[in-house]
Amino acid sequence: MTSARPAPSFAAADATSKPLHILKPEGLADFLASSPHAGWLRAAGFEAGLGELVLLPGEDGIAGAVAGLGTEKARRRTRFGLARAFAALPEGDWHLEGPLSPAEADEAALAALLFAYRFDRYRPGKAAKAPARIKAPIGVDAARIAAMAAGEMLTRDLINTPAQDMGPAELEAAARSLAAAHGARIEVTTGEALLTQNLPMIHAVGRASPRAPRLIDLHWGNTGPRLTLVGKGVCFDTGGLDIKPSAGMLLMKKDMGGAATVLGLAQMIMTLNLPLQLRVLIPAVENVISGNALMPKDILTSRKGLTVEVNNTDAEGRLVLADALTLASEGGCDVLISMATLTGAARVAVGPDLAPYYTDDESMAQAVEAGAKAGFDPIWRMPFHEAYDPVIEPGIADLDNSPSFGFAGSITAALFLRRFADHPRYMHFDIYGHCPADAPARPKGGAGQGARALLGALPAILEL
Repeated sequence: MTSARPAPSFAAADATSKPLHILKPEGLADFLASSPHAGWLRAAGFEAGLGELVLLPGEDGIAGAVAGLGTEKARRRTRFGLARAFAALPEGDWHLEGPLSPAEADEAALAALLFAYRFDRYRPGKAAKAPARIKAPIGVDAARIAAMAAGEMLTRDLINTPAQDMGPAELEAAARSLAAAHGARIEVTTGEALLTQNLPMIHAVGRASPRAPRLIDLHWGNTGPRLTLVGKGVCFDTGGLDIKPSAGMLLMKKDMGGAATVLGLAQMIMTLNLPLQLRVLIPAVENVISGNALMPKDILTSRKGLTVEVNNTDAEGRLVLADALTLASEGGCDVLISMATLTGAARVAVGPDLAPYYTDDESMAQAVEAGAKAGFDPIWRMPFHEAYDPVIEPGIADLDNSPSFGFAGSITAALFLRRFADHPRYMHFDIYGHCPADAPARPKGGAGQGARALLGALPAILEL
């Protein structure tokens, strides 16, 4: 499993630090009028563009720095743009000066922790420049921001770890480590026991792998409303007998991104000691090929009793989620949420930066939209469009895991899952879990999506 990284933290409140002046273009003239470094900044061509940085000279070296916050349009186009300036700062302690709105201060604080993320497990000999340490801006809930950053880093580490070191057993170990750190309880059903415990579709998808499939079941908290998170944990997806082309497998180590994201969100919840009862269910499998692999046109009987015709073995994520969602519904909860790297159709619809989500509950939708804005975690609501329900009904069985409809793949997958969630307050996220290119505070690689939006939504959704 991944080794635990130190928890991200801000520079100590009492540490000696240098000022980092944050400036917007419209405030630059006033700053220059009163600054002894006006000539220096003009010579450097500083215009307060988003993430622009100029170091200020002093008698003993560097006296401070100025960083640009950019225009409102620039900030809308690039989240965490200040991270570019933070990354260019010399090592040492810094504090932010300048007028920031509460939202700008929160974004700057989160950027101040996330910009330092590096996944260097496989490059131990490559020394990275020690990052600058930045104090939390005044008025920011530093503990909450640090918890969000730590949860995001856990998610990134899990997704970035290649399948050779992140199979079902290693994903279980990561969940056990998280449970131990927060006093949570955990139970795991493995291999043939999945059949005796009536989790047949999890077993069917994972049985071809020598790394046994399993269901991870974590519980935390004894009082308060009940929240259940279900995360897709397909640790690698070859596509099964409907094998993917080689190019289609290159990112399949991230097919457990839903599991990684719910574990990151669980860490945030437990670290902040939110007054709720949390359950996390992760069906952890590998979808590989062997003599006993799931075959096209097989018909599976799910935990719920619904039969499913397997028209594509590469549409396996919804199969393992279905049994887990049924179990979650049987166990009772106030809110049920699933997260999965489920469909390429979602990426075609909204691209890699937006996390599509589905719910029939208007109050949940309103809460998560507000949480997304506050957490700088963009999402987009998609419909449970019931006119497409007949598409997932093949006739020979109750349901089809991969309809030949050819359209609306994310919607039909969500409708499939809803058949098993059986809960009025259900929400499903069809995430990508990957940043395709380096961006401020978001390096290329694994990425959490939707977790901060949900964290911000929980007080309203659960009436905490």
